[in-house]
Amino acid sequence: MNYENILFEITDGIAKLTLNRPDKLNSFTQAMHEEVRHAMAQIQADKSVRVMVLTGAGRGFCAGQDLSDRAVEPGSRGVDLGDSVEKNYAPLVLALRALPMPVICAVNGVAAGAGANLALACDIVLAARSASFVEAFCRLGLIPDTGGTYFLPRLIGGARAMGLAMLGEKLTAERAESWGLIWKCYPDECLAEETMALASHFASAPTKGLAFTKQALYASPSNNLEQQLKLECGMMSELGNSNDYREGVAAFMAKRVPEFKGN
Repeated sequence: MNYENILFEITDGIAKLTLNRPDKLNSFTQAMHEEVRHAMAQIQADKSVRVMVLTGAGRGFCAGQDLSDRAVEPGSRGVDLGDSVEKNYAPLVLALRALPMPVICAVNGVAAGAGANLALACDIVLAARSASFVEAFCRLGLIPDTGGTYFLPRLIGGARAMGLAMLGEKLTAERAESWGLIWKCYPDECLAEETMALASHFASAPTKGLAFTKQALYASPSNNLEQQLKLECGMMSELGNSNDYREGVAAFMAKRVPEFKGN
């Protein structure tokens, strides 16, 4: 596919997907959704990929949906927004969560609406200090979609989730970090370097173990203790037979740096 709305590359085990409509704060159109789906399929099919990085071009990460792509006038016939969520945003969130590797989101600027919740769908969220998160849906008479109603209360609790969702106030990156909404924020000029350093770390890490780790953590809220212990038992049985586990033990015993292959 000839990408016009994203930048996409795979290098040294790192898949980097950059939303690339900087003049529109990287807001989503149908065309962008199609390109992102194509890139995600490439990541899923390429066995060399061991980590994914998602970020935005220019001064924003993603302003959510480009309203001009499905504009409506007062008094006119409405549009089925549920259809758009079902066909575009929901599959993207599920695909990010299901990738058998770490997914890093580098929020380089404003993340609003679906853009904010797309970031939260990733495994580790980094942000520039000038970045912000805005659940702007309430300003349009909508609910936080793209998993917002799922992620927010689980990450920051009911009171804070309700406030963000119903008031639509801007949350700074520094406060998002202090609340536990994201992993870390960095000075703007350091974000790209720190992101790629983390990506390089994951590209040489035991990928299957990390994939199982994210699966287990995401399964935890819906499991009771007995179910979670059973899940851990099954995963440890499989990982104990992996080449990476054998390499990890051998490297530890020899006091050398392990060379993980991701299997």
